[in-house]
Amino acid sequence: MDHTPMGNSHHSPSKPKKMKNVLELLPSKQAFWLGFITAILSIGTLGFVLLGSQVISGDGFSLNAGSGSGGAVAQAPTPVPTQAPEPTVNADDIPEVTDEDNVRGDKDAPITIIEYSDFECPFCSRFHPSMLQVMDEYEGKVKWVYRHFPLSFHPEGEPSANASECAAEQGKFWEFADKIFEGGDSLGSDVYKKIAADLGLNTGQFNDCVDSGKYNEKVQKQAQAGGAAGISGTPGSFIINQDGKVVPIKGALPYSAVASSIDSLL
Repeated sequence: MDHTPMGNSHHSPSKPKKMKNVLELLPSKQAFWLGFITAILSIGTLGFVLLGSQVISGDGFSLNAGSGSGGAVAQAPTPVPTQAPEPTVNADDIPEVTDEDNVRGDKDAPITIIEYSDFECPFCSRFHPSMLQVMDEYEGKVKWVYRHFPLSFHPEGEPSANASECAAEQGKFWEFADKIFEGGDSLGSDVYKKIAADLGLNTGQFNDCVDSGKYNEKVQKQAQAGGAAGISGTPGSFIINQDGKVVPIKGALPYSAVASSIDSLL
């Protein structure tokens, strides 16, 4: 009987077989093309991932430019809006002062302030005290020219302007204007005639002048000339020095602002 040689009493496990790569199982030509295609797909996938990361971060460019959607568009700098500069006003654009104008102060003063105004305008009423203070503080240095610019939506704009010219006919324009602005919103034919009587005017002459609208054409011409010079609202004024330099004033500015502009031209 044969005897098993003495030694270890158990079986030694066999070594696992190494699995073959798919490419090793294919013929060499087919393995080459499969590997080539795999490499191409890998490169394409990597490129897509990189491009996607750029798009997500906002640094990408448009793949569908101008479509409005479906692609990330490279962000151009947002333009900053700029304010249009104020148009330059030349003294030649403003009608010169004549004997037909109502002028307060020294006619030979080095500074001329031309105000286009509306007696029914509440802002003009607010601006009037500022101008009165200017005339007190700059006595001999400023002359104040009042011109009419009645607004179309003020029913008493033109009639009050006409009435003031009827008062000017008797040498009382400024006194009449001061009373009108002091009265606030109380305007009308009866009001104008009462002011005229209080100022001691020839009421018959004044009343006929008011009722006939004698100076309506003059008022309209001043308003048209003001619009051509750049006036678009009331009060609208120009400060002019002897050299012809002009500083426009828009609105009911306080005395301090007007004084600052005057000082810049003196």
